[in-house]
Amino acid sequence: MTVTGTTASAGALTAHRPMLLGLAYRLLGSLHDAEDVLQEAYLRWLDVDRAAVAEPRRYLSRVVTRLALDRLRARQAARETYVGPWLPEPVPTDPSPFGPLDTVELRETLSVALLVLLERLTPPERAVYVLHTAFALPYAEIGELLDRSAADCRQLHHRAAGRLADERRRFTAGPAEQRRLLDAFLAAARDGDLARLTALVAADATAWTDGGGRVRAARNPVYGADRIARFFAGIHGRRRPGVHARAVELNGAPALLLHWPSGVRYALGVAAAGGRITALYVVGNPDKLTHLPD
Repeated sequence: MTVTGTTASAGALTAHRPMLLGLAYRLLGSLHDAEDVLQEAYLRWLDVDRAAVAEPRRYLSRVVTRLALDRLRARQAARETYVGPWLPEPVPTDPSPFGPLDTVELRETLSVALLVLLERLTPPERAVYVLHTAFALPYAEIGELLDRSAADCRQLHHRAAGRLADERRRFTAGPAEQRRLLDAFLAAARDGDLARLTALVAADATAWTDGGGRVRAARNPVYGADRIARFFAGIHGRRRPGVHARAVELNGAPALLLHWPSGVRYALGVAAAGGRITALYVVGNPDKLTHLPD
């Protein structure tokens, strides 16, 4: 291939990179894996007869979707050996590497809360749900990407949406409410105020802490307002001196980046509804924090 041809190929991929990266990340919940998928897609794009490709964006979307689904299926065995709860890799989105998050759907489908729920779906259900909900692709086009009929894709989306519907009602708070609750929760935890902490958390809330066996974290989800309050009050009660909290935007939502004196970092985000926190997400696995600011 000539230098001019290679440059043109790179230009085509670069033009669509934010969308393709956002697609791969939503399918995989890992920016590292998403970037690997785009690199493999780029190598395939270099070898294709581009004169036969009428719509580069559609072709690249097809390649990225299929590569991501292959990874999604292959990693199930690895997930079974993961130490403790698995959470998506948090990604800074101010600015967003996925392009403008100018619709509710684009922002919501990046949220940690929804990405956790998407883990419950089969790979085809997840692909159809992401392509239709986040990118508004019609079922006929999704069928072309996945080699399925439009009717089949419609049914997959209906099934996926039904499986997510009840839980999604627990994550309806907007960014301003999330920020208010997140800041209030951290302040109460620092004070060791169990009553305030409990009042901020829904009775049936869940806290997930992902250390990946690399840093201190709960090996199982923590359920219930009382247990969550005691868990977080205990952490700050033991390690309060020198802990620094930095407000950031991760996955399109307010979050905190917590720095411990030991150098360990944790990313903390919440989901909320009805004026209370319904879920807390803590990621400490350093392999998942490489894209976050110091």
